[in-house]
Amino acid sequence: MITIYSHNAKGLLTQKEPTSGSWLNVVDPSPQEILQIQNLGIFQDFITYPLDLDEQARTEREDGVIFILLRVPYNQGQSEDVPFTTLPLGIILTDQLIITICKRDHEIIRYFADGKVRDFSPGKRNRFVLRLFLKTAQTFLVYLKEINKVVDALEDKLQLSQRNKEVLELLKYQKSLTFFTTALKSNELMMERLQRSQLFKMYPEDEDLLDDVLIENRQAIEMTNIASNILSSMMDAFASIISNNLNVVMKFLASVTILLSIPTIITSYYGMNVILPLANYQHTNLIILAVVFVIVILVSVIFWKKDWF
Repeated sequence: MITIYSHNAKGLLTQKEPTSGSWLNVVDPSPQEILQIQNLGIFQDFITYPLDLDEQARTEREDGVIFILLRVPYNQGQSEDVPFTTLPLGIILTDQLIITICKRDHEIIRYFADGKVRDFSPGKRNRFVLRLFLKTAQTFLVYLKEINKVVDALEDKLQLSQRNKEVLELLKYQKSLTFFTTALKSNELMMERLQRSQLFKMYPEDEDLLDDVLIENRQAIEMTNIASNILSSMMDAFASIISNNLNVVMKFLASVTILLSIPTIITSYYGMNVILPLANYQHTNLIILAVVFVIVILVSVIFWKKDWF
């Protein structure tokens, strides 16, 4: 799908044909749409690179066309094996147009398309790219906070857990943090290369914004590393807690089994068809019951003192 945006005094508007200063937002294009973009003078690989979910962040230049590949965070939903992952977002800069290409629709592009950015104009291409970088870093931080909230909730459940379900849930978010770390580091290398290429030297405010973007991205990297280290340590700790909880249950069941076996042993002995002590005494059953009761009480006290209950 291709959506063409332009800007006027009223804000961001959609149009049917691209003009100078337009923004083409491309989401999962069909072969016909890819050909349509190629007719604008775009190198085919620049169109297909962002459609490969494994592509890493980088920048290229071909015949005056600048291609930037950025890894952006994507929320797949809590039910997925990896709730939060990253996607490649292609940004193509020509003399007259800016084109964004992604395999899926995501909230970063929607944030700009819905007109939520103040003083946003696709015609200011460099400023648009830098704002995309900044929004990407900020979205990483927002998703990190969501992951931390979910992990805190799982932590409360894990303290009493005797199953692996909660640990497996933590593993899902550990995978998400790994994807975040890889994407953020590749984004940082790409931005540093852009900074060295002096692409944003034309306007000092753009250069300052790029510095802010790099700072925000490094903060996201640090927070991701901290969250990943905490989560790894937590998973190890709670794996031990689950094992210990299971041991406590097994110890309790073993103690109860021993107590129940005491009456069985004594009554089985007096159930034999042989001559036994007190066999002819009329109150033998009461004596046996009293002896069983005393023994069970004594063993229970011993288990209680040893903290086996």
